[in-house]
Amino acid sequence: MFAAREAWKAGLWAPRHWAGNIVAGVIVGVVALPLAMAFAIASGVKPEQGLYTAIVAGVVVSLFGGSRTQIAGPTGAFIVILSGIVAEHGVAGLQLATLMAGLMLCAFGLARLGGVIRYIPLPVILGFTAGIGIIIWVGQWQAFFGLPAVPGQFFHEKLWFLLRNLPKLDWVTTAFGFGSLALVLLPRRVPALRRIPGPLLALVAATMLQG
Repeated sequence: MFAAREAWKAGLWAPRHWAGNIVAGVIVGVVALPLAMAFAIASGVKPEQGLYTAIVAGVVVSLFGGSRTQIAGPTGAFIVILSGIVAEHGVAGLQLATLMAGLMLCAFGLARLGGVIRYIPLPVILGFTAGIGIIIWVGQWQAFFGLPAVPGQFFHEKLWFLLRNLPKLDWVTTAFGFGSLALVLLPRRVPALRRIPGPLLALVAATMLQG
């Protein structure tokens, strides 16, 4: 329990820190849990599986992380990889691949090979990240605009289908999407709201309107 022990030595378990930590935890949970469900759906699995993953991973990292300042949570960068594994090998294949990846990371850590990442050229990392960003961005068009289910396996097939069906967008869904996006960016423009996370503001407002 490396991170927990480090926080204990730093005196962060004292009662005076409880209120701030609880508020921070609630805010992070409210934002991360819907995000985890969205990433699970985009990866081709059930929403509850994304919830289980986010909860278990959050507890494990909080207790056994290498540092109390370490940050962990659902990430969109793996959607492209996970969706491909689920499409070809199913959920059982995804579980096996996750276990193998964890064992490989443990082996790299025990062998102290984490520094190898420094030898990967920066253009490779930037190109990989930019490509994933484009794939995720296009992959969200269906939910953002309320378009029909996207067939096809390859990126160009999905992109062409979405472009052809863009005139069939659902105006209510699109309005919700643009409104939520505006609320995410709003705290950056309004000084009085800068202490409120934009995703939290958008989540609460969209939930209340939908209800």
